[in-house]
Amino acid sequence: MSRIGKQIITIPDGVSVTIDGRRVNVKGPKGELEREFHPSMAIVQEDGQLRVTRPTDRQDHRSLHGLTGSLLANMITGVVDGFEKKLEIVGIGYKAEAAGKNLRLHLGYSHPIVYAPPDGVRIEADSPIAVTVSGIDKEKVGQAAAEIRGLRPPEPYKGKGVRYAGEHIRRKAGKTAI
Repeated sequence: MSRIGKQIITIPDGVSVTIDGRRVNVKGPKGELEREFHPSMAIVQEDGQLRVTRPTDRQDHRSLHGLTGSLLANMITGVVDGFEKKLEIVGIGYKAEAAGKNLRLHLGYSHPIVYAPPDGVRIEADSPIAVTVSGIDKEKVGQAAAEIRGLRPPEPYKGKGVRYAGEHIRRKAGKTAI
């Protein structure tokens, strides 16, 4: 049995969950999320809790069991608390600034890069070298943070680029003088 899939998900106060066949709608204080799940997974709501069951013990059903449970838990966490990812910008002249809803990045190229976030994702430039990506959908927040990091990934020699907060960059020695 999947350890994640068999966990019972508690629905906190102020959150309403509506199950309509394969479609699950979660509404909370921060917003509303809707997702369609695989038809073989049965999602049952009873006594303020959600439970996911699978029809057989096949490999694909076991995989979907854990996935469905974690997606439901992330939806509930998102509408209650939200998610955020912090990014750090390292390098001389590298900086980020807010431009309305967009983010303007100076990353050593000949031109600034303007990043427009997807719907439901908010981007804030806390300082010229710190960016916070936040929202209620964990998938969109992670994707937006990965796209920003991908504009100038950290390089291994000097460590310059955009990295996740707390990310360790393995450094290379570089050339040695003879």
